[in-house]
Amino acid sequence: MQDVFKLVKAPTQPVLDPEFCPPALCNRAFLADVNASGAAVPLLIAVERDRQRVSCFSTRVYDMRHPAAAANYFYVDRVVKFLLWQFGGWKVTVHGPQELVTWLRSCYSRTGMRAFDAEFWGEQTYEQPMTFVHAPTPADMPVASDGASSAVKLDWTGWRIGFDLGASDRKVAVVKDGKLALRADGEPLLSAEYVWDPKPQTDIRYHFDQIMWVLKEAEKAIKAVDPEAKVQAIGGSSAGVYVDGRVRVASLFRGITPRERFEREAAPIFKTIEQAWGVPLRLENDGDVTALAGAIALNDGAVLGLAMGSSLAGGYVDDQRAIKGWMNELAFAPVDYNPRAAVDEWSRDFGVGANYFSQQAVARLIPLAGIAMPDLPEHDFPKRLLRVQELMAAGDERARRIYETIGVYLGYSVAHYGDFYPCVRHVEVLGRVVTGDGGKIILDKAKALLRREFPALAVNFYEPDEREKRHGQAAAAASLPLA
Repeated sequence: MQDVFKLVKAPTQPVLDPEFCPPALCNRAFLADVNASGAAVPLLIAVERDRQRVSCFSTRVYDMRHPAAAANYFYVDRVVKFLLWQFGGWKVTVHGPQELVTWLRSCYSRTGMRAFDAEFWGEQTYEQPMTFVHAPTPADMPVASDGASSAVKLDWTGWRIGFDLGASDRKVAVVKDGKLALRADGEPLLSAEYVWDPKPQTDIRYHFDQIMWVLKEAEKAIKAVDPEAKVQAIGGSSAGVYVDGRVRVASLFRGITPRERFEREAAPIFKTIEQAWGVPLRLENDGDVTALAGAIALNDGAVLGLAMGSSLAGGYVDDQRAIKGWMNELAFAPVDYNPRAAVDEWSRDFGVGANYFSQQAVARLIPLAGIAMPDLPEHDFPKRLLRVQELMAAGDERARRIYETIGVYLGYSVAHYGDFYPCVRHVEVLGRVVTGDGGKIILDKAKALLRREFPALAVNFYEPDEREKRHGQAAAAASLPLA
């Protein structure tokens, strides 16, 4: 289908990737042609996830009787793919041509080209078969509803604990009256990180004990200054996919196998911790909590968080400073429509975010920049990134071209994200890929491109300071419980 969809190459070409086709431009060109054809028909898409929460998106395609209608298939494939990884969901309802719904069903079948996505969001995440429904009229479409649980209150009082679980450390913070609790000297009462190694652990008791230990350390710090104090709520963030506080997909628990044992032991671990403490506990993915920390620091909402580390993590806080309950797994959302783009080794799809904004992206661009690293294993992405950073610090132009390329990717992709997220005023950028001189090049390139090619998109790029990087995420997590 992609050979009948008009691909648009970037006017500002990434120096190491001249075949790059930004979705922001391709989609605009497609919709302009649809509008000019006189044969536009509405395409309404509703994605349902847990607890009947629904998110909606509207666009247009050709009437299927139009000679150019074959282009609809590629466009719909890329749009639905993006929406699933933005929102998360197991049921997609579509008002539009029936032929497109029939085709989507085949794509997301066990033998279809989106079988990975269907299994990930269907059986694995939401424990439902992936389902596509045709809505004959707009009135048959579900109504958008993100649910009350998406709200975040920042004006609470009392003592709380916030934590953040990563692949190598556990961060914990003591928070009081909506702010990081401070000593008389201005230092945090407790905001610390503790090393752990959860991935290879095969006994869920390890994870339970290690998480409980840091929470107890926080409680000790509270009792030391206020012996009568009680922890009123706990909020947490963690890498992975979580639904209503239950673990669905997370590398932290990859040692808990087979799946039946995972469902029995790992999936309910945070519910078990909540019961052990007897206070409300709310867990959200780390991308959303990072964006929330940015919103708190900026004293504003409409924050899209992008963390460029071992993969690409995303998070979003809306203009009311609420977490939407979306998944924001942008590592698998399309950012390049070039059919010969890099293929993700896990999902087997092309042109998705992980290969453009992560250590993987840097590793992919290293040979294109003419840099050889025969002494480093091909898949040792952290060390390869470190070598590029060292070359950049030494003034190597080859390293500069890597960062310039990622900067162009970022500029076009922020414009693309802006077509799907309802309001983005701030883009918070984190991660090892954007540290040092190379990170400044990435952001400068992205800013200049947006000013030049998307002047109506007024976006502030926000880089948290070192204090917020150390303390912000765990402290922000404490504001998650609504009690």
